[in-house]
Amino acid sequence: MRKPRFPLTVVLALLCLAAPLAQEAGAPPLSPEAMEEFLLNAELSDFDRVDVGVTGSRRASASDGRLTHDVHIQTVDIQRDTFAAAGARVEINFRDSYRFNIAAYRLAVLLGMDNVPMSVLRRINGEPAAVTWWVDDVAMSERDRIEQRAFPPDPQVAYSQFYAMYAFDELIQNRDRNPGNSLWTTDWKLWLIDHTRAFRPDVEISKPERLTRIGRSLLEGMRALTPELLEEAMDDILSRQERERVLARRDLLVEHFDARISRIGDAVLVD
Repeated sequence: MRKPRFPLTVVLALLCLAAPLAQEAGAPPLSPEAMEEFLLNAELSDFDRVDVGVTGSRRASASDGRLTHDVHIQTVDIQRDTFAAAGARVEINFRDSYRFNIAAYRLAVLLGMDNVPMSVLRRINGEPAAVTWWVDDVAMSERDRIEQRAFPPDPQVAYSQFYAMYAFDELIQNRDRNPGNSLWTTDWKLWLIDHTRAFRPDVEISKPERLTRIGRSLLEGMRALTPELLEEAMDDILSRQERERVLARRDLLVEHFDARISRIGDAVLVD
């Protein structure tokens, strides 16, 4: 098995996050190392195309002889000089890649977030792919929640999760977040999935009006990002330029929230 690419500090963070990730999502109580080994080496069968989305991703059953669990497989890797989705602005140097699903997970770990499912780099039938743990105990997508006019019993906790999603999507320049790729599990935890169109080249804050509050730990996690940490965790997934853009967007986000704290005070921060 390929050794985890995370530095010791990140491995320790993963160990802290492992138990709540597994228990809250209803998954077996696997350590991060065991989950990674499973995703990298389990035998895959019963491939089925996922109807949602346009990247041709697949769902499969994975088994190592002891554990059987579904995984999500993405192999899309498209690059275009220009691209425009329906009703959207024209983008330059557009990329839609399985790599970014893996990068989003690794970055979330560096930030102390536990609501992006583990995704690993693996070859499927000779083709590089992102193999991602299928989220357990999903109650509904954000689209379903809106249509059903449902809302978590603790609004404060729900809004805190939205604030984290908004900040994370700005950090990775994910303009493809839609109500279908954020999922609520039965315990009202919001999981963020499908990041193949993230890590765009823009260094900007796209929707500053949504960045009104942020979790204290998430802001500190952003402050703690260094070029060395990103390189050690991402050198096989993100290019140097892509990593530099993450840090440049981080700087903009920290500046944005520091300015709000200066004006409003610690009410900007949520626990």
